[in-house]
Amino acid sequence: MKQKLKHRWSISHNYLAGITFGKWIKLLAQNRFYISPAYWHRAAFITASSLLNSLNALIDKARYGAAINQTEITRPPLFILGHWRSGTTLLHDLLAQDDAQFQYANTYQVVNPYTFLTTENFITRMFPWLVPPKRPMDNMALTFSSPQEDEFAPLLMTLNSVYLGTSFPNNEEYYDKFLSFRNVERSKIEEWKAALLYFCKKLSLNDNRSLLLKSPPHTARIRTILEVFPNARFVHIHRDPYRVFQSQRHFFDTAGWYTYLQKPNVEKIDEGLLQRHETMYDAYFEDLPLVAKDRIYDIRFNDLENDPVGTLKNAYDHLSLDGFDRFEPNLQRYLSSLKGYQKNNFSKLDDATRMIVAKRWKRSFKTWNYPT
Repeated sequence: MKQKLKHRWSISHNYLAGITFGKWIKLLAQNRFYISPAYWHRAAFITASSLLNSLNALIDKARYGAAINQTEITRPPLFILGHWRSGTTLLHDLLAQDDAQFQYANTYQVVNPYTFLTTENFITRMFPWLVPPKRPMDNMALTFSSPQEDEFAPLLMTLNSVYLGTSFPNNEEYYDKFLSFRNVERSKIEEWKAALLYFCKKLSLNDNRSLLLKSPPHTARIRTILEVFPNARFVHIHRDPYRVFQSQRHFFDTAGWYTYLQKPNVEKIDEGLLQRHETMYDAYFEDLPLVAKDRIYDIRFNDLENDPVGTLKNAYDHLSLDGFDRFEPNLQRYLSSLKGYQKNNFSKLDDATRMIVAKRWKRSFKTWNYPT
């Protein structure tokens, strides 16, 4: 049966719109310049965008490059860790309300890492309609200024990211290794570290608040993050693995379709979900002893959902973060704005799939006491 290509003609929700021309040609070369004919229009759009991005990147570097290089990050960042669809976005949005303590990378900045100092103010004021009001995989609000995954910035700067395996599924195995950076040549690790640091310096150019950074792949990279930020703090969130699996399936059946440049083999998606979870938590538990116990805090999604104030108060106390009393009124106001939010509803997984997930993700069920 011929595979239906959802959102085939869409060019929105595509992070590669922020790539520069040189990096775009390099990315195409990595994939033997193969774009499925069904997606040639997306490649044309990215090519046109990349030319403008390259021009603006030159302007941005000329104006701010020296100042960025001299910027020092004096306060330890707080990294939000956790598997995709486990509640990392909710946690990110809640902590971002502590605007006296934290700054964060927003949607515009992470997909325009080379140019945002020059272009953000104009583009976000003149073209807010370029961003749909809600994310394609759930009902969470989305704007240019929304807190966003920083993963996209070093991705566009280095092309070293597991996410590129979604855009180029024919080459998924090559990009999967960048989830944990295990068995990756040291030069590429150093390249990624330099890009992350440069992006963080750019964010901190006129803002000395602590960085609040969130990206699920960071869960598998604690050792690499500590090489960049030895004093980093971490908060990790986990959720019922069955729910995570279902929600990840839903993600690939919704948001995933906006980023493909090669036709996907949908029959391989489930195995990819299972493998990436295993890779992520093999690395996470291997690296966990590198973090002092008072620098990392574990949160159960249900606890955050049922008692967000109490759960975050415990996190602040454990991590020795100050200012919770000052933060709480902002937090309460934001929580009030979420009333009426409707989560995705999924039908129960079939027994055969439940057995596979329970077996493959056994450690997660056992470690965090989720019933199988």
